[in-house]
Amino acid sequence: MRHLIRICFGIVLFTCHSQDKPKAIYVSVIESVIIPKHYIISKASENITVDGKASELSWENASFTDLFIDIEGVKEPKYATKTKMLWDDQFLYVYAELSEPHIWGTLKQRDTIIYYNNDFEVFIDPSQTGIGYGEIEINALNTVWDLYLNKPYRIGGHANFEWNLNELKSAVQIHGSLNNPNDIDSLWTVELAIPIKPLIALKKRPKSAPKEGEQWRINFSRVQWDHDIIDGKYYRKKEDGKFSPEYNWVWSNQKVINMHEPEKWGVLQFTEKSNTQNIPFIQDADLLIKQTAFALFRKTRYKDLKYLLDEQDGSNKEMNVTISMDRAIKVVFHKTLFGFEYEIKSPITDIIYIINQEGTLKVL
Repeated sequence: MRHLIRICFGIVLFTCHSQDKPKAIYVSVIESVIIPKHYIISKASENITVDGKASELSWENASFTDLFIDIEGVKEPKYATKTKMLWDDQFLYVYAELSEPHIWGTLKQRDTIIYYNNDFEVFIDPSQTGIGYGEIEINALNTVWDLYLNKPYRIGGHANFEWNLNELKSAVQIHGSLNNPNDIDSLWTVELAIPIKPLIALKKRPKSAPKEGEQWRINFSRVQWDHDIIDGKYYRKKEDGKFSPEYNWVWSNQKVINMHEPEKWGVLQFTEKSNTQNIPFIQDADLLIKQTAFALFRKTRYKDLKYLLDEQDGSNKEMNVTISMDRAIKVVFHKTLFGFEYEIKSPITDIIYIINQEGTLKVL
């Protein structure tokens, strides 16, 4: 049967005669796909003193991340933020520098909602599944909130505030003054020693210490508020009786104001070496395919493909999905009794991936 091929803005469109099989659905995920940043974390060669200074040789040898970007990837942050990491058999270490002309904090009770102050946040998913991950928040007063999420909020996840990292060590250094509006400050630093055993417990089996080349998912966020100074004290800024929106700055792009899309977090790769020079990052050949699967999940559950949820249970739809400016792949949508599944065969590895309405990605 003859087909008409039209080229429009560089995209090839196929149309069929009425007696042919139904037309495929054409979808682009170019704007939805995130390719996460990555960081190779070296092993500390000496004992690390958690004092907020990061003065040990191991810290000097560790590289800083790129400067944080706005969480939506559009606006440029007002103040610079960067971090670096180390690990040993007991701890995952994080050191961050946060430029800030007015350093302030009010929350002093552990496990209060710290992001109501300016804060620094760590999100860790050792299993790389987006199911069962930890979060740590800290403010300039060195007040910590550590919590566990069984799954992201978007699919009904719940936060467990009682998940305490009892061996967590933290320190803050103030370069300037704290809660003094009469001067201009420089920056504040955060140093965390996160106990590694509770993180290993979040892994899928084997629940063992990180090995050479092992990869986890991690991201960092900085929440920043505009402020008012009233009677010599700092307060979150209000307009018309409501708090002004906060700024959210991150390491690896989330593209939306939501840290709880863990498939977008950066990749953390472990090495036993004390120096990351000449240590190659292990690329995932199917990373773009997997990120395409997550993009289709988000579009179908929450965005412009929600109409597919009205399809009859048991029905299938063929889709042509544009994943880059020069590549499209075939995908099959299955409407199921519980929601939906997408079936995607990688053109690179021939592996078939399935993602469902919960955002659970698995290999067929």
